[in-house]
Amino acid sequence: MTTFTALTTTMGRSVAEGLALALEDLTPEPTGIGVFEVEDGSGLFEVAAYFTDPPDRAGLAVLAFLHGVKDFNVSDVPDEDWVAKVRRDLPPVVAGRFFVYGAHDADKVPSGTVPLLIEAAMAFGTGHHGTTLGCLKAFDRMVEGGFVPQNCLDVGCGTAVLAMAAAHVSPNVVLASDIDPTAVEVAEANVVANGLTGRVRCIKAAGFDAAELASTAPFDLVFANILKGPLIAMAGDMAQATAPGGTAILSGILNEQADSVVEVYARAGFNEVHRDSIVDWTTLTLTRQG
Repeated sequence: MTTFTALTTTMGRSVAEGLALALEDLTPEPTGIGVFEVEDGSGLFEVAAYFTDPPDRAGLAVLAFLHGVKDFNVSDVPDEDWVAKVRRDLPPVVAGRFFVYGAHDADKVPSGTVPLLIEAAMAFGTGHHGTTLGCLKAFDRMVEGGFVPQNCLDVGCGTAVLAMAAAHVSPNVVLASDIDPTAVEVAEANVVANGLTGRVRCIKAAGFDAAELASTAPFDLVFANILKGPLIAMAGDMAQATAPGGTAILSGILNEQADSVVEVYARAGFNEVHRDSIVDWTTLTLTRQG
């Protein structure tokens, strides 16, 4: 069955939310409506509506005019198993010693690499995005320099690919936490699929707010591949959770946002030791002052 999307953009949350509310009165009625902030600091918002029947283009044009936004871009989306398609289309990723792949590429794992089996699913972190890839490269560089994490945490773990990478190096159990219960379920399934049961423990937690995280801290390595806003908000907690001399690998940061994140973390007691940029995204390697 073909479905339809109608998409427009506007400046400011209030306009976007007002338009989304007005979309509910269209006939045929949308099956879903979403308002999404573009994570580039511009203040731009996307408003999207989804339909099972062809939408009223004239009605959409009137709403766009009344709310002072660009005309809706209407497109049809053929019925397709998108997860299966993504699994087929995603090539393996090499990040130093780490080889991230889907099951369809199991015959391509090179000898001498650390294989990380990650299927496309309802969680972030397949290794293809510049943020996850940057974290893996940063960690590989540390391992190449002789670093062996003894107490590691992956905050906002998504698929837990970073936690699993650490588990291949650390002699101890690695913790992986996420605020999203679906992500925790995906992470747990990936841990089993990679034969790392008992080596990675997955926890539902908002940031560092979990008893098990508090009792296990301080960590000598913390991954936090999230976004600029949450990273800045948790800088103080990150400092408390990271051991003196310990390392925080941060990503989910647009290139133009990196300096502001570094400034906040410097005030929290961290020094920048390395910066990796992959396309639009920056990964920061920071060390907590001793």
